[in-house]
Amino acid sequence: MDIPKRKLGRSGLEVSAIGLGCMGMSHGYGPARDKPEMTALLRTAVDRGVTFFDTAEVYGPRTNEELVGKAIAERRGEVFLATKFGIVRGPNPTDRGANGRPDYVKASCDGSLKRLGLDTIDLYYQHRVDPNTPIEDTVGAMVELKQAGKIRHIGLSEASSKTLRRAAKVHPITALQSEYSLWSRDVEDDILATCRELGIGFVPYSPLGRGFLTGQIKRFEDLAQDDFRRNSPRFQGENFARNLALVDDRVREGRDEVAARSRLGPRPGRRHRPDLRHQAPLVPGRQSRRRGRGAQSRRPRADRGRGPEGRGRGRALPGDRPRADRPLATTCVARTQLVPERVESRYDHALAGFDSRKASRRLGTIAFGAV
Repeated sequence: MDIPKRKLGRSGLEVSAIGLGCMGMSHGYGPARDKPEMTALLRTAVDRGVTFFDTAEVYGPRTNEELVGKAIAERRGEVFLATKFGIVRGPNPTDRGANGRPDYVKASCDGSLKRLGLDTIDLYYQHRVDPNTPIEDTVGAMVELKQAGKIRHIGLSEASSKTLRRAAKVHPITALQSEYSLWSRDVEDDILATCRELGIGFVPYSPLGRGFLTGQIKRFEDLAQDDFRRNSPRFQGENFARNLALVDDRVREGRDEVAARSRLGPRPGRRHRPDLRHQAPLVPGRQSRRRGRGAQSRRPRADRGRGPEGRGRGRALPGDRPRADRPLATTCVARTQLVPERVESRYDHALAGFDSRKASRRLGTIAFGAV
């Protein structure tokens, strides 16, 4: 499988256009998956040309880094590995906070290096911005890690444009990772423009809306008891039913369109969605193994400001999400609008998923056009 490469901003760094998000192997979507099966999946990904892997200390917690590190140990030279620090949890699974203090940054890096079995982390993200620590202090600590040879590139996750600008004055930021999909498009307001201006690569996560946009999720009861989505507003009660109806309509519309094209060719006057892969310096999103297959993300219709149902971008999905740099939360007030553009708290950082399939089939291509 010939997977093209993409550059992350102006860093000159090249990664595969398909990235593999590893969180769902150990965290977030019910019980941790079988380790031998996940190890096989990771190695199959490398065999098929995937070089961009993403994990974090909070996944598991910590066990996902161990899994990924052992799986790629013999293929280290073929892999670009990203991990993250900064989300801290309390005794209650829904209690979360952010920590960007310099001493914590350095201690977390040492822990990640040990679990991954590495001397150097390729890309080190601050997982969430700490509102109590100046971003200059956090990035300054990351710069010291780079100078010590412990990391190669610096990244942020779910940071606002203002925070990006402040951080970039301390040191060039290689990548920003934030949620971006057909119904999570607030980054189009200003963050994508800021990334282009500053030469920061953009790595979207959850391009299939944590599984909802696949059309595979039909009942709340099908989610495992420890699946984090049970605590997310858009998956709960009336929100779930209304959102499911929207997705079902879009899936049917997509299938009809595909069928029409196969019979008649492209419809006259109908534009195909622009491809995210060609919107430099953006890089297509990471794909969780629990989505079943990897994907090369396709950008939503940013030029028309429309969502899956064809209405304006300014409205919100039942179970809205706060903007970048907001304090961590796992719940928020659900809104009444029907348009699926902004979802529940963006600080519920998790990847969408299909049910598991054979490892050899998990790395095909999914395009947004059909869902």
